[in-house]
Amino acid sequence: MLCGADDAVAHLREGDDLCTAAHHGQIPVGMDKRPINRNFASGRAVIDRVAIHVHDVLSAEGDDLPAAQEMSRRVGIRTILCVPLLRERESIGTILLPRTEVAPFSDKQIALLQTFADQAVIAIENARLFNETRDALERQTATSEVLKVLSSFPVQLEPVFDTILENAVRICDAKFGNLLLIDGGRARWAAGVGTPPELAQYLQSPSFRPTPGSHLDRVMQTKRVSHCVDDTAEPVIGASARLGGARSTVCVPMVKDEALIGAIFIYRTEVRPFTDKQIDLVKSFAAQAVIAIENTRLFNELRQRTDDLTGSLQNLRTAQDRLVQTEKLASLGQLTAGIAHEIKNPLNFVKNFSALSVELTDELSEVLRQEKLTDQGREETKELTGLLKDNLSKVVQHGKRADSIIKNMLLHSREGSTERRSAEINRLVEESLNLAYHGARAEKAGFSISLKHDLDPEAGALDLYPQEMTRALLNLISNGFYAATKRKAEAADRAFEPVLSAVTRNLGNTIQIRIRDNGTGIPREIKEKMFNPFFTTKPTGEGTGLGLSMTHDIIVKQHGGRIDVETEPGVFTEFIITLPREKGQPK
Repeated sequence: MLCGADDAVAHLREGDDLCTAAHHGQIPVGMDKRPINRNFASGRAVIDRVAIHVHDVLSAEGDDLPAAQEMSRRVGIRTILCVPLLRERESIGTILLPRTEVAPFSDKQIALLQTFADQAVIAIENARLFNETRDALERQTATSEVLKVLSSFPVQLEPVFDTILENAVRICDAKFGNLLLIDGGRARWAAGVGTPPELAQYLQSPSFRPTPGSHLDRVMQTKRVSHCVDDTAEPVIGASARLGGARSTVCVPMVKDEALIGAIFIYRTEVRPFTDKQIDLVKSFAAQAVIAIENTRLFNELRQRTDDLTGSLQNLRTAQDRLVQTEKLASLGQLTAGIAHEIKNPLNFVKNFSALSVELTDELSEVLRQEKLTDQGREETKELTGLLKDNLSKVVQHGKRADSIIKNMLLHSREGSTERRSAEINRLVEESLNLAYHGARAEKAGFSISLKHDLDPEAGALDLYPQEMTRALLNLISNGFYAATKRKAEAADRAFEPVLSAVTRNLGNTIQIRIRDNGTGIPREIKEKMFNPFFTTKPTGEGTGLGLSMTHDIIVKQHGGRIDVETEPGVFTEFIITLPREKGQPK
């Protein structure tokens, strides 16, 4: 050693104590930690901030250093040189050089040691700044990671909580950590990093309750940080110590608007208290966790509000479309009714006078038979009166056809029942089948068809206009009767049996009705136009082309439903009606 000492010891100040930071030599100095006072050389050097040089500890010079004299007698130290480590005129420690014989240090040696002390202060300061910079960088990096997760998962709390705990455990040099959410005085486990399985199972169990006097209980009572140096030395040993082996613990509350919404727990399995900087870091993480929870709540509320507004807007648009359609139908109905009434009177005159003219033609033929005419004249007169009678008969026939169209136009333009009510769909289908069947038998002698039912007992009731829906079903069933009986009349196979089936199905928010016949089917080119008003493939006098048009308006425009058609020419036709259970529900 340059100073010719037998040993060297460096002490650093920790609060009101001096702790041994380094030791070189064989002399057992025996001071790991000692309160700062004037009884020993290092303590006095720190207090007075000057070098202490004792030529002979056991002389009168050393009487003011009783601790030094006691050490001298114990390990044989006689001469001591102690230089304070000064940083901005504040003592942060000392360097002590002892000699085992009385040999005072020279001025050059004292100056050299002072130089070493100054360099040691610079090294300590550099190390401090480096550590602080490193710690600050770690904290900034951890905070940045948490903020990144917050922006990446605005509505997912789990990845945010996991990132917070991972960084808190790592930077605080801890063993494991947990995050609990608190609502209405009840705590539940939300996330954990490195948590022992037995402790995690306990915290996640439905029976979990905070133990009175535990960290969680204290935080819930005070909303303040709970920091314990040794959990096993506490009056109440909590589950973290019993099940997880925790020794030093810090618990930081998560507070929003003075309400406790959670807590972050960081644990060490050895006795080593957390520093203020580490606790401040966990506090910042707790604040970020609160922000994440609030962001999630606001986002969910905004999304729910947006969904509600979207639904309201859609309902409003649907109602608006139906209102516009109703107004259009009402205007069209009024126009149709007006035109039909205007045509009906002159048409009645045409029908009546045509029928009267047929009778007059018969009378004219009778008169001409009594007159003297040549055979040729009589033959020509007979031919002309016969032709006139045939023409008048056609006028009467087409007049009836036109009258039927006008009646259907008036029926089509008639406003539907304003009484919308709940009705059992199976009963409505059965009544429509019976009405259509007995009506067809009364209209056509020898009418025969097999009826099949497959009515779902879970179909239940619908919110609809029963009278209008019955009209729609009667139209579809009547068309099915017509197609099936027509196929039988045209079939070469006499064993063919006309069949019509009615099926209902409960589909949750909707009900489905299927009307199927095994008749002639519908060609593709006709299928595309079948719902157009006045379009029909039936012979003159057998159809007006308004039945399917009215059915479509009743199902789609009046009830907000859907009507689809599946068909195969020469095999079958099936009308599929889908109706919402309540007004405004999706189809």
